[in-house]
Amino acid sequence: MNGGGNIINKPIVEKYQQEHQEEVVDVIVTIQQTEYSIPITKEDQPDLLMIETFYQRGKGNFWVARCQDKVVGTIALLDIGNSQAALRKMFVHKEFRGSTYKTASLLLRNALAWAQQQDVLEVFLGTTPQFLAAHRFYEKNKFTSIEMAELPKSFPLMEVDKKFYKYQLEKQAI
Repeated sequence: MNGGGNIINKPIVEKYQQEHQEEVVDVIVTIQQTEYSIPITKEDQPDLLMIETFYQRGKGNFWVARCQDKVVGTIALLDIGNSQAALRKMFVHKEFRGSTYKTASLLLRNALAWAQQQDVLEVFLGTTPQFLAAHRFYEKNKFTSIEMAELPKSFPLMEVDKKFYKYQLEKQAI
């Protein structure tokens, strides 16, 4: 018999559904405002109010990490054409970061596996200079730092993003 006292509920990653919208907005805006003091509201991010039509099209998608029926993390891939995608909205609730839950890794692996299945060849992302832990995370996961000039013209630049990364996917064998 299992005592169950020391079992950690692990987050699961699943495709975004409309029922997650309120929690997704709450997780993202709370992290932006309270942890990073970014003066941004949900109204400043209309993509959060139309996830299905903005992200879940073409080779793009949006996922949530859930633990005990609560959204604890998000990640999105935005199809920017030319077999390229932009990694967006990667946020993990403070309590679910780090090696205990590996939520960020679960989300990223899921998004990159999807990209591979969709024949995406490159994933780009922009982040802010103060997200140092994010920089380490992306670099540990084989993203390479690039200059803004190396971004594809179709990459959606965000005003706060000053640091950019690229991930090269392996071509699928036929």
